[in-house]
Amino acid sequence: MSETTSLLPEGLFAGKTAFVTGGGTGLGLAVSTRLGRLGANIVCASRSIEHHATLIERGAEFGFEVLSAALDVREPAEVKRVVREACERFGRIDVLINNAAGNFIRPAMLLAPKGFKAVIDIALNGVFYVSREVGRRMRDGGGTIVNISAPYAATGKPGVVHSACAKAGVEAMTRTLAAEWAHLGIRVNAVSPGPFVTAGAAERLWPSQEMEQQVLDQIPLGRFGTTDEVGELVCLLASPATPWVTGAVWLADGGWTLPEAMVRGDVGRIDRRRPTDPPPEAAS
Repeated sequence: MSETTSLLPEGLFAGKTAFVTGGGTGLGLAVSTRLGRLGANIVCASRSIEHHATLIERGAEFGFEVLSAALDVREPAEVKRVVREACERFGRIDVLINNAAGNFIRPAMLLAPKGFKAVIDIALNGVFYVSREVGRRMRDGGGTIVNISAPYAATGKPGVVHSACAKAGVEAMTRTLAAEWAHLGIRVNAVSPGPFVTAGAAERLWPSQEMEQQVLDQIPLGRFGTTDEVGELVCLLASPATPWVTGAVWLADGGWTLPEAMVRGDVGRIDRRRPTDPPPEAAS
């Protein structure tokens, strides 16, 4: 676990409870750990509780409580049960991080309907089921929700039509719920991270060294992000430090979605074409 420079003061989430889906691995683990170290109780909810072992160890090390819960976000009845258990344990839920997702590379013509549906069920329907149930618990005292999106929700991206459609829906849901629940004191935002390093991402999204280099070459800042960097932004939006921010989608992608630069910043001079120069197509 690397250290990231933070503007968030220690104890910022003291006495608060954060519900994190997919909170035991990758970005979810980074967010759960950071929220816990800032004082929150953590409800870590995912299908495999075996993945929660590292977070539980960190809770013991840094002194925050962890409720480990088995949850398939595709099942509304399970969502209702786990949210109830979390409130019975900690009293209420103050922060929700919708991080659980599914993704893999597959050209659209080769993508089975079952595969498309599976990603939509987890990454879109699951976000609604959890947001709805937690939102019902927040309506008496307010709270914050941060959804995890992806840059291709806005741009599209070959090979991930299932995830792009799901994340586009998540961004629409973010804005809709932000408007609908603002009077209840519930803020809803999203973070849209570009490529960042996790074991799962490498296996599913750039399974070969050639594909990894191709992705890296598309990032103007010249490197992948880290889970700690993205996690810090997630915690910022979930915190009292951004009280007037709602319905926003914050992009953090190292410039991945920017168009390719026509010139570099260190170019000293650009030669202009003269009127007598032949057009490019006529040049030999």
